[in-house]
Amino acid sequence: MDLGHWESKCGEPIGFEELDFIGFVYIIKNNKDNKSYIGKKQCMTIVRRPPLKGKKRKRLIKNQTDWKKYTGSSNYLNDDIEKHGIENFSFLILKWCNSKWMLGYEEAKLQFEEEVLLTDKYYNGIINLRIGKRPKSADVEILLG
Repeated sequence: MDLGHWESKCGEPIGFEELDFIGFVYIIKNNKDNKSYIGKKQCMTIVRRPPLKGKKRKRLIKNQTDWKKYTGSSNYLNDDIEKHGIENFSFLILKWCNSKWMLGYEEAKLQFEEEVLLTDKYYNGIINLRIGKRPKSADVEILLG
C-alpha cells in the first residue's frame, strides 16, 4: 500500500482497501529540534448526489483527499518543513479510524493526554473540538492501534 511520505506505526487496517477508512490520527516530528504536532487527517470524503432519474435512493460517492502529500495544518509546522526540508521530519500514523466521530475523539484524547497546549514541545496552538456522544447506530471502532 502506498502511504506517500507517511509511515504507519500501527500496521495496515484489517481488511484494508483503498478508501476503506475515514482517516487517521498522526504525529509529525521535527527531527532537528524534537518538536512535534499531533493531528488528524481525513482520507476519504463522501459526496451525496441526488438520485438518478426514476430512482429514489441518493447516490454516495467516495473521493480520496490529498492525504498522501499532507503535511499538517499548522503554519508554524509548515514553515519549519519549508525551512529545514521534509526529509528532516517524521510523519507517523498512530491510529486508523473508520468514522469521523472516532477520528475527532482520538485526536482530542491524544492531544489532552500529551498536554500539547501546555508545553513548547508541540506546534499545536489550539485543540479544536466539537464532539457529541458516541453514535449508537454507527459502526465505530479503531481499526488498529
